Amino acid sequence: MKTTVVCGMLGSGKTTFIGNFVQGSKEKTVVLVNDFGETGIDGEILSEGGIEYVELPSGCVCCTLKFDLITSIQKIVKQFAPEHLLIEPSGVASPSGVLEALESAGTGAATVIGIVDAVEFAELYESGMYGSFFEDQIKSSDLILVNKTDLADEHAIVAAEQLINTINPRAILFRTINAELQDTLLPLPLGERAGKRNDSVGEGSQTVLLQRNHLHFETMSFKLSQGLEQVMVRKFFDDLSTGKYGRVARAKALIDTSKGPYRFDSVFNKVDIVRFGRPVEESRLVVIGEGLDGVGIGKALVCGS
Repeated sequence: MKTTVVCGMLGSGKTTFIGNFVQGSKEKTVVLVNDFGETGIDGEILSEGGIEYVELPSGCVCCTLKFDLITSIQKIVKQFAPEHLLIEPSGVASPSGVLEALESAGTGAATVIGIVDAVEFAELYESGMYGSFFEDQIKSSDLILVNKTDLADEHAIVAAEQLINTINPRAILFRTINAELQDTLLPLPLGERAGKRNDSVGEGSQTVLLQRNHLHFETMSFKLSQGLEQVMVRKFFDDLSTGKYGRVARAKALIDTSKGPYRFDSVFNKVDIVRFGRPVEESRLVVIGEGLDGVGIGKALVCGS
């Protein structure tokens, strides 16, 4: 069984990449999704395209859910016998911790694909906002997609590529739009590069490193009423992006609005609204950030029981 870990910061395009990749694959593939929050959303987004997935919400696979990750992988192998297992950790998970759990699960070598937002990467890295945690995702990756190049200027793209090459010169880089990567571009099939990774940190030190560098974001999950006015939801997400309810790193929602089902995303002050391809089973919202105003968020949207 091939195993691929898809990592990247919040909103970089992980779920989009997995959707594109699985749709174009002829292998029997199962996706294990780890949303950082009590209310998972990414799994339902993937299922819109008919992708088979298992959801592991409410925590981080590199910390509190490591045992659950190992157990879930063993169950997936037994129940589905996939040819390819894709794991999408939360955007605030350390890939090295996931790889450690995979080793404990006995899955063999794994390929790590990292995805970065070309618009934000260099600026966020230089700000030092994520410290060495940011580097863990880059250092662990075998292949890195410099994504959203249609939204970034050439200077930002080149700056991102130069930083990545400095942090991890062995990684293979591709510029992408909407996280689309053609299989024919890959110099090696996924799964074959993992054995070339050189880990210089000892096992004991690595555990301490993960604990020290893990991001302590607040995560708030809300169940929402069906049929909310789309204009109200749009205004709410605009308010989120301006910092009205605290410093929001990522907010995402699936909502059955007055104008139909929609997916709402806010990533570092940028709001994206896309019509969802099928009815939403349960309208819900997840907000990730620091200094969040939970009371204010709850009052802004009418929450279900």
